[in-house]
Amino acid sequence: MFGSLSNESSLDKQKRGLYIVIEGQDGTGKTTQVQKLYDAITAEINSSEDTANPGKFTEAMIINEGSHENSGLVSTDAIGKIIKNRNFGLDNTANVLLFTAARCELWTKKILPCLSRNGVVISSRNWWSTLAFQSYGAGLDPFYIEKITRELLPTRYFKPDLAVILTLDDKERAKRQKMRGLENADQDTFEQQPDSFQSRVNAGYRKIATSFEIPMIDTNNSPDAVFEKICDTLGL
Repeated sequence: MFGSLSNESSLDKQKRGLYIVIEGQDGTGKTTQVQKLYDAITAEINSSEDTANPGKFTEAMIINEGSHENSGLVSTDAIGKIIKNRNFGLDNTANVLLFTAARCELWTKKILPCLSRNGVVISSRNWWSTLAFQSYGAGLDPFYIEKITRELLPTRYFKPDLAVILTLDDKERAKRQKMRGLENADQDTFEQQPDSFQSRVNAGYRKIATSFEIPMIDTNNSPDAVFEKICDTLGL
C-alpha cells in the first residue's frame, strides 16, 4: 500500500523523519485511524529489505496530544489528567497554557528525537485542537492561542508533513459518543460540555481546515473505508 516508504520522495530531503497529524472532534474515530496508520507504516518499515537506502524510515511512534493516558510521557499524562478533571473547573487560559506546556514536553522529548532518527511520528491532535475547543468552542481569542504556541514551539511543529481533519456531522458524532457508554460522572471536562459547545467545536474544525488548507475526511463510513481515504488523501 505504501510503496517505497522513505524520505526519497517529494518531501524536503533536508528534513529528517515524517511528521503526520490526524485531527478531529471527539467521536470521529481518530484513535482507530491513528492505530491503523501506525500498524501499516510499522509493517512497511519492518518488511522493507532496502536497508541501503539512506532515506529509509527507521521507526514509527504514536503521540496522543492532550490525552490523560498514553500521551507519550508520564509528565504529559499528568498534565492531561489535570486539564480533563472537571472538578478543577480550570479557566480557559489555564487550559491553553497547560496544553502548550505538554506540547513542549512532547516535542522536545519524544517527537523531535524520533524525527531526528528519521522516524515517523503519527500525532493524534496538535495545537489545532486548542483552537477548536478553547477558541471556537469556549470563545478565547484565537490570536492569543496562536501567539502563545508560536512563542514556545518551532516552525516545524506548525507545518506537519502530512495532516488531515476527520469530520462527522453533529448528530452522528453524538450518537457515537453515546454508544461509548460513558456515564455523566465518567465524562471529562470537555465531554460533559453541552451540545451547543460541541457544535461550535465541530464548526471550528471546518474553519481551521479552510484557514490552514488541511484536507477533511468524512468518517461516516466503515473504519477500513475511512483508512483507505486517509491513505489516498495523504498520498501514502
